Amino acid sequence: MNIKTIKEHLNDVLRVTDFKNLGERKVGKVRDVYTKPDQITLISTDRHSSFDRIIAHIPFKGEILNQISLFWFNNTKDIIQNHVLNIPDQAILIAKNCKPLPIEAIVRGYITGVTSTSLWTHYQDGKRDFGNFVLPEGLKKNHKLDAPVFTPSTKFEEHDRTLSPDEIVAEGLMTRELIIEVEKVAKELFLRGQKIALERGLILIDTKYEFGLDENNKLILIDEIHTPDSSRYWKATSYQDRINKGEEPEYFDKEFLRMWFKDNCDPYTDETLPEAPADLIAELARRYIEIFEMLTGKTFKHDFTQTPIERVAASLSNL
Repeated sequence: MNIKTIKEHLNDVLRVTDFKNLGERKVGKVRDVYTKPDQITLISTDRHSSFDRIIAHIPFKGEILNQISLFWFNNTKDIIQNHVLNIPDQAILIAKNCKPLPIEAIVRGYITGVTSTSLWTHYQDGKRDFGNFVLPEGLKKNHKLDAPVFTPSTKFEEHDRTLSPDEIVAEGLMTRELIIEVEKVAKELFLRGQKIALERGLILIDTKYEFGLDENNKLILIDEIHTPDSSRYWKATSYQDRINKGEEPEYFDKEFLRMWFKDNCDPYTDETLPEAPADLIAELARRYIEIFEMLTGKTFKHDFTQTPIERVAASLSNL
C-alpha cells in the first residue's frame, strides 16, 4: 500500500469500542479488553500512545499489531502454549482468561538505549553486575551481546521497577521455580524471534513478554508477542555498514512522531494537544505495513468496503 492510498484513509481508524455483550470492558492504551469468566476479547484499536496519553490514531495499526502477534503465536507454540482461542477479525483476538503474572519478562539481545533504564546507560555509568548476569568490559553501544539477557520489571505498580530474579523471589512476587521457568521460556522465545526476524531482514533488538497461569497452573504466553509496540527492530541489511561508520542502526522507529509533539507543545502537561501532520501519520502507518509484510511475507490487505467499527461489529455478530 502506497503513501497516497494511506493519506486517502487517514480518518479510516478504529478509535474506541463499546460493546455491551462481551463482558466487563477495560480501556487500555491501545486495546479495549472485554472480560468474561472463561475468555477475554481483545480489540486492537488504532490509538497511538506516548507521554502516557493518546497522541494520534494511526490507520491500520491495530489490525497490523494483531496479525503480527498471531504470526508469532503460531511460530512459537512449540515452545509454550499461548492464550489464543479465535481470531474472528484482523483486529480481534479472543483469548483464554488466565491469571497474569506480576512481572514483564524483558529480554535484550543488544546493548543499546538512551533512557535511564537502558543497559547502555547503566553500562556507561560503570555497572557490570546486574544480579543474574555480568557484562564484560569493552562493550560498545549497539553491539550484540554474547547471549540474550533477562531484565524483568514489575507490572502492576505506578512506576515499574527493574528487578533481578532474586529480588522478585525476595519480594514474594513469584516463586524461585516459576521465575526460572519464565526466564528459560522467554529466552527461547527471543532466540526464535531473532532467528525468524533475521531471515526476513530484521534484527530483533529487545522485547517484553507477558505470561500467566492457566486453569492448571501451567505457564502460558499472553498479551502480544514481537509486535513493533512491544519490541524494537533494526534493519539487518544496513546494520553492519552503519556500525562500521559509527552511525546508529536503522530503526523501525516511532520516535519522529514523539519528537514532533515535543517540538510543538508540552505533551506532558498541555490539556489539549495539536493535531499531528498528515504526512507523519501516513509515514508511521507505512512503517507498520512494511514491518508486517517483512515479518509475515504477506501483502497487507484492508477491507475498505466498510468502516473499521462496522467491520469489527459484523465479525463479532457472526460468533
